[in-house]
Amino acid sequence: MKTRIITSVVGLAVLFVVMALFDTFVFNLVIAAICLLAIHEVFRAFHLEKTAYLYWGFVPYTLLVMFSDLSRVRVMMLPISYLFALYLAVCVIRHSKSIEFAKLGGMVLYACIILFCFYSFIYLKQLLPREAYGYDALYFIFLTLGFAWGGDSAAYFAGRAFGKHKLAPVVSPNKTVEGAVGGVLGSMLLGVLVTLCYTALHGHLVGMPLDSIGLQYYAVIVLLAGIGSVLGIVGDLFASVVKRQCGIKDYGTIFPGHGGIMDRFDSVIFIAPLVAMTVTVVLYLYAGR
Repeated sequence: MKTRIITSVVGLAVLFVVMALFDTFVFNLVIAAICLLAIHEVFRAFHLEKTAYLYWGFVPYTLLVMFSDLSRVRVMMLPISYLFALYLAVCVIRHSKSIEFAKLGGMVLYACIILFCFYSFIYLKQLLPREAYGYDALYFIFLTLGFAWGGDSAAYFAGRAFGKHKLAPVVSPNKTVEGAVGGVLGSMLLGVLVTLCYTALHGHLVGMPLDSIGLQYYAVIVLLAGIGSVLGIVGDLFASVVKRQCGIKDYGTIFPGHGGIMDRFDSVIFIAPLVAMTVTVVLYLYAGR
């Protein structure tokens, strides 16, 4: 437990340093590095180490995706995506005896989910430039992480205190229905608290002054938190299924006491895209944009 706490404190400190560099290319670079580490963990989980050339194909493509907020990079996305897919197909043809297509397909699917997740942070940076929206993008990123990690913590303590009914005994024996309910409620409460703190400090949100933000907005946050918390559980269970089928306990050891990147971000993978899409489709429609 002591190791887990120390790792969490250090991790949060690094997170705040990265967020302080949000307006620089360093943020994109760090997100790309984290994404590549996560993809590498999945690559190893599927036991594809002998086909390292497959992973190295993801390196330039991931960098391209994470810097696609730059217009010159964005115009290259379609042709490079096509060429990357063609590259993977040629690898399968050329190395048909050493590449198991089922394993490669599973790894590529997981890698695409990871890319979609971390690209959501870059998308928010592009959608909400600081000169126009202040720190709204950072608010939504912290909200995303809060739904995931805050929900996890609330679920853990609720499960310890009240857990009796197993949620998914085959996949994750320690998860309980009571813990899941506690996680959802914890995410809802955290979403409201984070919003209250941010609006108190910043004075504006989604381009609106505080006096125009009513209870409807908080209702959206509560609903988003509830759905996000459920998706966090889905991501956690999905990652657990992959680990069980691949015969591994953790994805990595980069975080002492916690495991690898995907052991920490498994609950984030489906929440981040949801928040990004909600900002675009719901909140900005509500704001009249």
